[in-house]
Amino acid sequence: MIHFIIGGARSGKSRYAENLARNSGSDVIYIATAQAYDDEMQERIDQHKNQRPSQWDVFEESLEISNVINNESSSSNCLLIDCLTLWVTNLLCEDKSIADYKQQLIDALSNAKGDVILVSNETGMGVVPMGKLTRRYCDEAGWLHQEVAVLADQVVLMVAGIPVVIKPVANDHKDKS
Repeated sequence: MIHFIIGGARSGKSRYAENLARNSGSDVIYIATAQAYDDEMQERIDQHKNQRPSQWDVFEESLEISNVINNESSSSNCLLIDCLTLWVTNLLCEDKSIADYKQQLIDALSNAKGDVILVSNETGMGVVPMGKLTRRYCDEAGWLHQEVAVLADQVVLMVAGIPVVIKPVANDHKDKS
């Protein structure tokens, strides 16, 4: 089952996703995409590290998340990927082909076994950014979100710490998980 958790900054996305993973009954593998380019980001990364259970396996992977999904997904575990928008930022900063990496991610998710929980920041609810790079970032993130949402079994929008289900799990899927 693929769960897609999306929302604004500090909306409770990670906490909700971590609770979902914790309650999955499976071994959790956490795939962290963040990179610390400054002290403030390092503090955010440290905060996330401190709030997750120590028994979870963690892969710090800023680019090749599809490889981790392909290698680590199994029916006995739950993959938690936090977060896709940081991953898009990393791809842009490294001048990678976003189309190629996005397709690799979609393929990996399509073949994943067990639960996969993806977290991402909603970037399309604000004003159109003035800078070319920022506009491209918002476009790429938005297109990625659309593709992941289609593939996901459930999509939850986090608003002020409250989960709002915008794509519920189909009844026939509930019996299979």
